[in-house]
Amino acid sequence: MTQEKFLLICQLGMGLFWIITYILIIKQGFQDKKYGMPMAAICANISWEFIFAFMYPQNDLQRIITFLWFMLDVFIMMQFLLYGYKEYKKIIPRKIFYSSFFITLAVSFFIILAMIHEFNDIAGKYTAFSQNLMMSGLFIALFIQRGNLSGQSMGIAVCKMIGTMFAAVGFYMYFRTPLITIISLATLIYDWIYIVLIYRFYVKYAK
Repeated sequence: MTQEKFLLICQLGMGLFWIITYILIIKQGFQDKKYGMPMAAICANISWEFIFAFMYPQNDLQRIITFLWFMLDVFIMMQFLLYGYKEYKKIIPRKIFYSSFFITLAVSFFIILAMIHEFNDIAGKYTAFSQNLMMSGLFIALFIQRGNLSGQSMGIAVCKMIGTMFAAVGFYMYFRTPLITIISLATLIYDWIYIVLIYRFYVKYAK
């Protein structure tokens, strides 16, 4: 198999399984009336996808994939704004909840732009792998915080991990750096922990 074909398979696998992940998050969110992605992850994701769909687009295929991710993340963001306040209304006022979201969104956007400039990362690989690691940790934290699977599912966890594996393998084979290798391994470890936690929950409570 040529390098081009192998990378195309990894690109399509990554794109497809993360699209499925986002669709499952949206579906589960509407079903449970809960947001399915933590705030910081939403802000980082939607900022990265906007930047690399409209400001620094890659090849035509990746631009299409990134645009699809962005559109799906818009729905995920809307679910957070729709359902999120109900979860925190006993802790913070409504104005603080919404203002903190939009401040985090703005900060995420400018941090990603700064990282692109700092690391000369026009392809977005360092920012993408870093925020994927952050997302994996935040999914675990969300599960522990809630103590249940509201807004989450085994399908979400497994599809996210498979998408991450396609990205990690593709970069390791041809574009690896020590930093991305470490981040990829850490992300896969956290994704595996998340799957195990969900499995243990199913075994304990699903009758």
